[in-house]
Amino acid sequence: MTQDAIVVGAGPAGSAAAIGLARAGAKTLLIERTKETGDALCGGFLSWRTLARLDALGIDLVALGGQAVRSVRLFAGARQSETPLPGEAMGVSRHRLDGALQAAAEAAGAGLERGVHATALDGGAVQTRDGASLAAPSLFLAAGKHGFRGFAREPGEWQRGDPVIGLRLRLPAHPALDRLVGDAVELHLFDRGYAGLVRQEDGSGNLCLAVHKSRLDEAGGDPAALLRALGDGLPHLGARLAYADWSRSVDAIGHVPYGWRTAETSAGLFRLGDQAGVIPSLAGEGMGLAIASAGAAVAAWHRAGADAAPAFQKQLASRMRRPFALANLAWRAGEARATAAPMVSLASLFPPLVRMASRMTRIDAG
Repeated sequence: MTQDAIVVGAGPAGSAAAIGLARAGAKTLLIERTKETGDALCGGFLSWRTLARLDALGIDLVALGGQAVRSVRLFAGARQSETPLPGEAMGVSRHRLDGALQAAAEAAGAGLERGVHATALDGGAVQTRDGASLAAPSLFLAAGKHGFRGFAREPGEWQRGDPVIGLRLRLPAHPALDRLVGDAVELHLFDRGYAGLVRQEDGSGNLCLAVHKSRLDEAGGDPAALLRALGDGLPHLGARLAYADWSRSVDAIGHVPYGWRTAETSAGLFRLGDQAGVIPSLAGEGMGLAIASAGAAVAAWHRAGADAAPAFQKQLASRMRRPFALANLAWRAGEARATAAPMVSLASLFPPLVRMASRMTRIDAG
């Protein structure tokens, strides 16, 4: 079958794009390299604005069954603050979220093919590992945080000498975790990194970290050893890690280009989510960027077809500028010994500043 559009990657950005394209009448093929829906390392926090976008896509938020998140809690050493969020958010696993979006894409009429590993984009076609060439007038690249050949994503110069690594440990459901974390999303700040923790639909905790390689090197390159050391030195994080199942592996992804964004593309190629820009995860807007960029790309495609891609990419990059700048500023302050504790103290004294930062780091993609 001749396709109007091919979407590479069936994560939130790709699935949301496929939903919009199929509903607009486009013959859409959504390809995904994994054979089953997994639980991706990154994501799991859905802001109030992202929930509104999912609702507009027809996703049943009640059926998602996620954990309500009503406040943000900051820790730096012994200091802490807690501030109500501007709106109710949700903690939910990527397995649950991705599965719901993929089902909605298929229900809208998009074709979903799994186990198709795209290796390159060339001349308006997707080249796959098995030697196939899939062509369509419009291509939507939504391959997530994984690098994609021919599309370099360089982090800021200040990260290049000490790149950032993403880590994730699942904390099993436990009554103490309910009591400690409750309906908050937590950010634990420390030297050269931070950890975010939110409860998910089954009561488990999703603990994600962004740490510089030098910090991991000090732990002998062992993520579990690093987490134990952090728990020993940070009392609040240690209280949560007391309920960790250390037989579980720590998931990792290397050299994440946090803060990178691009305005560059070619006619017919729409770059979405982390293939358009990687907002620091401290902002909790990775899923927001995925869904918002998909919606904006579909709207641009609907107005002008494949030729709309370059203008769309420039506009998206422009709209990412302020949220990225603020998220980078907060990240750098939070991972520096001299500024992390004062930042938390300021948040405790002036909660409106935290709510303002929460609003200003959301992605408005039009």
